[in-house]
Amino acid sequence: MDGDDCGGFDTAAARHALVGPADLWKMKRRFQIDFLREAGLLPHHRLLDLGCGTLRGGIPLIEYLDPGHYAGVEVRGEVLDEGRRELAESGFVGKQPQLVHCQRLAELDLSRKFDVAWAFAVLIHMDDAILDDAVAAVARHLDDDGVFYATVNVGAEPTASWQGFPVVHREPAYYADACHRHGLAMADIGPLTSFGHHHPRLSAESQARQRMLKVTKA
Repeated sequence: MDGDDCGGFDTAAARHALVGPADLWKMKRRFQIDFLREAGLLPHHRLLDLGCGTLRGGIPLIEYLDPGHYAGVEVRGEVLDEGRRELAESGFVGKQPQLVHCQRLAELDLSRKFDVAWAFAVLIHMDDAILDDAVAAVARHLDDDGVFYATVNVGAEPTASWQGFPVVHREPAYYADACHRHGLAMADIGPLTSFGHHHPRLSAESQARQRMLKVTKA
């Protein structure tokens, strides 16, 4: 999810406006697969996509991964329905992704472990309690040598809102503490711009606060 204003008129743009700016959906789709592949994602890896939404980022991952190796979790049922439509239209139903509507991450149990967990513009829309549930869910599902990548907003900006969700800035230490509580170790590996994510309407200062976290088992 991404809390920027959006516009656009074609079907794909309208669908992906449910999870972010309609005019930037192609860029944000491309960024996700490119980042994860550069980070070492291979077709045989199993990937958990927290906040998979409309499969804006999920479709190329489903295509790339071996059948059954993608699992997407989404809190909004109507948004996940759009993701299922996107999947059907893409022709990748045969890749057998697991798409799960989950309203309480504290109860999430997919009964398997993952090599990679991914949360793109998702943790920024969670209050503190839900964030703790999300980190705990990742810890339960991450393989011993797995890795969790997540984008966050850092700093002390006031909390805003987007489509009923908060838009939260936190200090990196907050995420480090949340991870530590659940047996995970966190590193801030840099701004999204350093990985090729450039937002045409945000200032350089604002983009510098959009960071990528790398989390592993402690």
